[in-house]
Amino acid sequence: MQKLNKRDIIEQVSEKAHVSKKDAENAIEVAFDLMEKALLEGREVNITNFGAFTPKTRKQRDGTDPKKHTRITIKQARSVSFRLSKSFKAKLNK
Repeated sequence: MQKLNKRDIIEQVSEKAHVSKKDAENAIEVAFDLMEKALLEGREVNITNFGAFTPKTRKQRDGTDPKKHTRITIKQARSVSFRLSKSFKAKLNK
């Protein structure tokens, strides 16, 4: 499976939107910064026909250290989940 990275996205946006790579990079950086800020504030980021990024907080819980086989406490942690939109999921499963 071939990966698509930020540099590839910038190049393709530059070509398809007929703008310079610098302008495409700036636009993408602003979009990512806005998404990051919203997620850090605890807000969902919903992109129509693509999906939604939702901030989640996993509660503190007990676990087992796999090396020592002793009980440990796993600290509370924040993460982001992604849920596909129905239309994108339908395209993906065609």
